Amino acid sequence: MKTFTFRTAGSIPRQADEIHNDTASVETLSIQQLGVQYRLVEALKDINCEIKPGRLTGIIGPNGAGKSTLMKAMLGLVSTTTGTVLYQGKPVMEQLEKVAYVPQRAQIDWTYPAIVWDVVLMGRVRKTGWFRRFSNVSRHLAAAALERVGMSDFRERPIGQLSGGQQQRVFLAKALAEEAEIFLLDEPLAGIDQKTEAVIFKILQELAIAGKTVLVVHHDLGVAIANFDDLILLNRELIAHGSRQLVLNADNLQQAYGGQVAFWRI
Repeated sequence: MKTFTFRTAGSIPRQADEIHNDTASVETLSIQQLGVQYRLVEALKDINCEIKPGRLTGIIGPNGAGKSTLMKAMLGLVSTTTGTVLYQGKPVMEQLEKVAYVPQRAQIDWTYPAIVWDVVLMGRVRKTGWFRRFSNVSRHLAAAALERVGMSDFRERPIGQLSGGQQQRVFLAKALAEEAEIFLLDEPLAGIDQKTEAVIFKILQELAIAGKTVLVVHHDLGVAIANFDDLILLNRELIAHGSRQLVLNADNLQQAYGGQVAFWRI
């Protein structure tokens, strides 16, 4: 029987909590009865939850729980058997121009011969169009995004020569350059240094405060969990969702992970 030990902090007041409920109801990203099946294996079953703008939301659960599958299903990257995902009352699949997605690092070909500047500018392709010249506005937004993640000095560096944390910052900069309304990040904190983790959380919290919808697949229950406002706890089915304080209780974690769960408060 496994024992999971993690730390959780009390409520952290943030400006994002002041967004009015009527705005949230209009802008909510709504997952309705979503199901995914791989051959005969049911990867996700009847997932129903809402992701509110203005709050940093994490998807957590054990290995194989369907965390990344849920995010990919929301984007149409894997086929669904049931359900739909709506934003502002319309299918997300009809509004992908409003979504910025950062996949897991393992899914990216780091041998591709591109420099940092080219990768970040790719975030402007959807608005510029393929094979069209990037405008001065797009170049300014890309430069500002690189500055924001602290990677301006690396703009001419081949992406494959960067450390894992630096690569993650570059792809976050690409997402920022897209000027999206919804930000979906699949395990952006896996295998990175503490400095990069702090940079990423700071930017994600700033996006939430600005009223963006921010959803992050998170891989562990360490102290970083205290940075999230809301959580979606999965194990192929939805165990719990809501505020961090509501979701992180012994009964929910026992149901999701099994074994004994120990709490440490800081």
